[in-house]
Amino acid sequence: MVDLKSQYEKIKEEVNASIQDVLENNTYINGPLVHQFQADLEKYLGAKHVIPCANGTDALQIAMMGLGLQPGDEVITADFTFAATVEVIALLQLTPVLVDVNMNNMNISLEGIRKAITPKTKAIVPVHLFGRAANMDAIMEIANEHNLYVIEDNAQAIGSNYTDKNGKKSKVGTIGQVAATSFFPSKNLGCYGDGGAIFTNDDNLAHIIRGIVNHGMYERYHHDVVGVNSRLDSIQAGVLKAKLPNLDAYNLARKTAAKKYNEALSVNSNIVVPSFDFNGDDHVFHQYVIRITNGKRDALLAHLQEKGIPCAIYYPIPLHSQKAYADIRYKEEDFPVTNQLCKEVIALPMHTELDDEQIKFITDTVLEFLK
Repeated sequence: MVDLKSQYEKIKEEVNASIQDVLENNTYINGPLVHQFQADLEKYLGAKHVIPCANGTDALQIAMMGLGLQPGDEVITADFTFAATVEVIALLQLTPVLVDVNMNNMNISLEGIRKAITPKTKAIVPVHLFGRAANMDAIMEIANEHNLYVIEDNAQAIGSNYTDKNGKKSKVGTIGQVAATSFFPSKNLGCYGDGGAIFTNDDNLAHIIRGIVNHGMYERYHHDVVGVNSRLDSIQAGVLKAKLPNLDAYNLARKTAAKKYNEALSVNSNIVVPSFDFNGDDHVFHQYVIRITNGKRDALLAHLQEKGIPCAIYYPIPLHSQKAYADIRYKEEDFPVTNQLCKEVIALPMHTELDDEQIKFITDTVLEFLK
């Protein structure tokens, strides 16, 4: 699904130099490279505060801890996403409230959010799924109307821009009160292990979060808040610092590949390709996901695997149907889009190194099977 080796070859000298610097200076935890990467990412995002941490799931959990959410508080999020989004809500003994998504962009339904709000609702977690920005204008309006926090799950969309109703562009992850991202190796900006970060423009919240990620300490052995041990190590920071200047180019390469996929696959009426504006910048294609509408999705998956073409289903089971998150509040009729997507979606290879020959082989194989 990704070609990290070829990507590494192009930045090998920078990555190796960063790793060697850490090894020679023994600055493995919270070393200079962590602070340098943090500053670089703040500048790139236009965010006041970036707080690195150990992984994207921790980033979501820490963001919620920083906001002071309490057991029983309700948090609204999308049913069609990876489990980490709802996992941390449950871990903190908050109440997850799952809602359906839109068919056109697979992001959280605004109607679903509005219907789900109760007096116990405290936050909304929009997921910028597969790299496409959610409708943040509307989400922020709903949140402001009901005095709710917005926690952006930006694990899949770093580098994506959102253009608001006044024409102002902002990087996704800088619009809500706080955001979380992941630097898992396959992400658009990925390290060579685990890593994550929290973004916020709120000075007080940033201060709280900086304590939480380091055992609740602002001064060594003085534990002022309940914290966790979640830090980005220096080697991973070095890798990310080397990659960050290339992020926009990486995202353009992904978008270019998506355009070529669309041009080839849209000739088949049984394939629904993602609609996007190539000249826009709200979609950075962490995944390239199509829908197969003739009931042959699973057969196509098996066929592609037989031909040696990597592919995956994101996501085969909705969160409301997962054993860990099942709840009598949920009714199947409340999730028609999610349930349909789970039967139709399939992700094709998407990475920065895709070339025309590879795309042609993949699309020819798909079209031959579905003809």
